[in-house]
Formats: sequence, C-alpha cells, structure tokens
Amino acid sequence: MEQTVRQKNSIRQDNPVLQKILRVVVFILLIALAAFTLIPFVWMVSSSLKLDREVFAYPMHWIPETFHWENYSLIWQKVPLLTYFKNTAFIAIVVTFLQTLTSSFAAYAFAKLEFRGRDTLFLCYIATIAVPWQAYMLPQFIMMRSMGLYDTLWAMVVLQAFSAFGVFLMRQFYRSIPTELCEAARLDGLSEYGIWARIMLPLSKAAIATLVIFTFVGTWNDFMGPMIYLTRDFNKTIQVGLRRFIQENSSDYHLIMAASLCSLLPVSIVFLFLQKYFIEGIATSGLKG
Repeated sequence: MEQTVRQKNSIRQDNPVLQKILRVVVFILLIALAAFTLIPFVWMVSSSLKLDREVFAYPMHWIPETFHWENYSLIWQKVPLLTYFKNTAFIAIVVTFLQTLTSSFAAYAFAKLEFRGRDTLFLCYIATIAVPWQAYMLPQFIMMRSMGLYDTLWAMVVLQAFSAFGVFLMRQFYRSIPTELCEAARLDGLSEYGIWARIMLPLSKAAIATLVIFTFVGTWNDFMGPMIYLTRDFNKTIQVGLRRFIQENSSDYHLIMAASLCSLLPVSIVFLFLQKYFIEGIATSGLKG
C-alpha cells in the first residue's frame, strides 16, 4: 500500500504537466463551489435594488433594469432600525470584549498554572457546553428578573460575558506555547498578569481573532435571547427588529432584502478585518510551538 502511494507521488512529481492540470481542475471546482455559495447573497443584493413586482418576475433579471437606491432610505422610515442597530452594536461589542477577556484569563490559568483540581474543574466547566440552553433558560430568566436586569441591555451582557467554548479554544492554543517562556518570565520577576499580557496575548492573535469572530457573529445574530429578555421597543436588537419589519411589510420583499442586507454588513466587515488572523489560526492549529 505504502509503495503504491509512493509510486503515485513520484509520478506526480516527475510529471509537471499533470500537476498543473490537477491544480487547474481543483481551482475550477473551488471557484464553482464559491459561486454556487454566493448565489443567494447575489440574489438578495439584486432584489434589494428592485421594485417589489420585479423581485419574482420571470424570467429573472440578475441585474435590475433600474437601480432603486431609495429602498435603502425607506427601510429606516418604516421601523426604528437605527435604534436596533445601536442596541445590537452595544451588546455585541461589550460581550465580545468581556468574553475575550474572561476566556483568555481562565484559559491561561487552566493551561499554564498548576493548582489542585485544575483538570477536574476544567472538565466540569467544559461539560456545560453539552447542556442545552433550554434546560437552564427558566432559571436564568428568574435570576435576571430578581437582579432587576430584565428588559435591559445589560441582561444580555451579563448572560453572555462568560463562555466555556471561548475558554476551551484559548486553552488549546495556550497549550501550544512553550511553558519555558512562562518559567523564564517568572525567573525575571514578571507577575502572572504580566506574563498573560506581555507574552501570551501577543502570541495568540490568531486564537483571539477566531474567538472575536465567533462571539461577535453569534451575539449579533442572536434572536431568542433578546426576544425573551427585551420587551420594550427601544431596547430591541436588529434580529428582533427585522422580525417586526417582516411582519409589518410582509409583501414588500425588496425592502425586506434591503434591511436584511444592512444587518449583514457589520459581521461581514468584522470578518474581513480579522480574516488574516482567522485563516492563520486554522493553518497553524495543528502545529506545536
């Protein structure tokens, strides 16, 4: 078996033309898959610039005959989307910052500090990932109401400030950093907080970028949490606001597409800015430091 594989590899290495053909075929397949994946997004962009009667017209026109840019101004007049955007941005930014801070702190302790019951505590903490949210949804609701945080944006912040997945992600990355660096820093008189801030964080940009993307996107797209805890209209988030927009404008598909596209822009911008570190984290996830 191994000999057959080696023969195939040697044939590919000795035949540069075959390598080029295979590379071209792979690129064509990847481009086709990417184009197929982007079809719904392109249709949404096209529909947002049409009149309602043109959205489902047959045959379909991917490029509108007339671009109706006024659709993007009308959506802000239908419902208070600006308020929804502000609320969602506040929750997403604060939660992302707190999750990154708390997850990196806890991960450093679980990865680089020695204390009794460390592994058992880590397993118990990570096991909470397997517990469905519906199982503790009611206790959380009672707790938020007793704390006076019900129907406030801080309820969403407090509930999502800590993440077992974030701790697991950061811990796995910290374990790939040589422990000798921490020991040398301790000998030089650096505190644990100093080691975390000056050594661990600068070396874990890829993991932090990954955690920021997952947290920001998950918080921005959260629907059930704001639907349960936020009742007053000026406290609602963009996902709940889109639901209201769809209910009030169920036949205006061009406006629905425009509003949906606006809600996608922030997460797209965050990913574009952090994609370099995100891809780097995926590429180096299997390497040891």
